[in-house]
Amino acid sequence: MHRFKAYRTFQDDKGVSSRFVEMTDEELDPGDVLVRTKYSTINYKDALSYNGTGRIMRKFPTVGGIDMAGTVEGSGDPRFRRGDKVIVHAYDFGVAHDGGYAEYTRVPADWVVRRPKAMTAFDAMTLGTAGFTAAQAIMLMEHTGLKPDQGPVAVTGATGGVGSVAIEILTKRGYHVVAITGKEDASAYLRGLGAKEIRLRQSIDLAKIRPLDKAIFAGAIDSLGGDLLAWLLSTMKIGGSVASVGLAADSKLNTTVMPFILRGVALLGVDSANCPMELRQKIWDKLAVEWRPDRVHDQVHTIDFDDLPMHFDAYLKGLVRGRTVVRIGPDTHP
Repeated sequence: MHRFKAYRTFQDDKGVSSRFVEMTDEELDPGDVLVRTKYSTINYKDALSYNGTGRIMRKFPTVGGIDMAGTVEGSGDPRFRRGDKVIVHAYDFGVAHDGGYAEYTRVPADWVVRRPKAMTAFDAMTLGTAGFTAAQAIMLMEHTGLKPDQGPVAVTGATGGVGSVAIEILTKRGYHVVAITGKEDASAYLRGLGAKEIRLRQSIDLAKIRPLDKAIFAGAIDSLGGDLLAWLLSTMKIGGSVASVGLAADSKLNTTVMPFILRGVALLGVDSANCPMELRQKIWDKLAVEWRPDRVHDQVHTIDFDDLPMHFDAYLKGLVRGRTVVRIGPDTHP
């Protein structure tokens, strides 16, 4: 029986709160595969869930953390065996099933991704759910016809996890990236990732969004939602595509059908939680080599497990730049 440390979220009469606890294998949610965690990350969704701000958790108590990378400790499913290097994210992980903020986790075998040989556990979590979502969005946009010679591609929430990875991958693929950010001091960081233009969110008049505005962008990856997403739709070129990946600003969308029927704009929903496993593995394989975002990787912020609770509020306040990796296990296994 393993006794191990976990960061678990509880609900009582006073509300939702999280704390470190000691657990055993038997207390973990059921699953076929027991995995020893080496690294996890902090995603915006994790920040929303740890104290109930976003009503993300659907079961209490639950170990938080919507992604992890580690090594299989034991498996009741023949597809995996002890020592396999794996990634777990999405589905109900860290939401309605014990997640990655623990030294061990147990999950259904159908949730487990084989970590590419060229990717370490640390590499995987410099990307995490945010990086995977960025890659999924780009793959979906290119599947609908987006190409670099069609025009600029906008990325909102540009300094965040999804935005940072998206900028670097798009740049690698030859796109002219316009980074949209609310942070006036972020230009050097964003240009370092490959952005060709920086546009401050404050410079966009969202009080006067036209049904169809000047056609500027061939595509966009948006993690904010709300009025900025409506503005992006109105500025798409003919045949443009917008990948909606988040709602950090607003879940509501006040727009018209005009971009869709007069310019053939595609609004693409990016659902990383339910991405089919075959496609999921394909995306991780691309991220390991061809789409590896080296600049994001080199600028990642790594914290110790003990320090995890003090970092969530910065995400809720929009103060985080790039990716934050959480070192859960010792650096003795790759």
